[in-house]
Amino acid sequence: MVVKSRDTKETQIRVELNLYGEGKSDINTGVGFFDHMLDAFARHSLIDLKVECKGDLHIDAHHSVEDVGIVLGQALGEAIYPAKGIERYGNATVVMDEASISCDIDLSNRAYLVYDLPLNSGAISNFDLELVEEFFKSVAFNMPLNLHLTFNRGTNRHHIAEAAFKAFAVALRRAVAKNDRIGVPSTKGVL
Repeated sequence: MVVKSRDTKETQIRVELNLYGEGKSDINTGVGFFDHMLDAFARHSLIDLKVECKGDLHIDAHHSVEDVGIVLGQALGEAIYPAKGIERYGNATVVMDEASISCDIDLSNRAYLVYDLPLNSGAISNFDLELVEEFFKSVAFNMPLNLHLTFNRGTNRHHIAEAAFKAFAVALRRAVAKNDRIGVPSTKGVL
């Protein structure tokens, strides 16, 4: 179990996770759609995840979403690195009705994000869709990992966003799959 927290003037966050769990979640960020996305992430990654966030939602959800991404990324990094006996690479394509999103990751301990999703405007409830990119950027750069999210097709923004969170979850589950034959999955000898 990894526990991480962050306490600023904008947010107070606590994240608990078990990397090799059952996909159980207890999420409370005050942003309903974001809670739904984090629940989907936990369920499909099989990571047990608890997230408590008290943020300045009277302004908007930006600080809460970005800072949860920071803390979740740090917790995942602590749970995974130094990487040994895992696959390291993972990919998944997830479809939700008309939407199809692909995710490719490398648990390289180096930060990079390629974000190719058409979610740069609009909102679902009180969740600005541009926050999807902010969340994944925060996770990628605070974990760190190499993360590529690619839009294949779709029109419904809820389906596109949810497919992205689920594709990330499945790709991560595959990347952390245990494989004792691998040892340290790098020609450098360390990740």
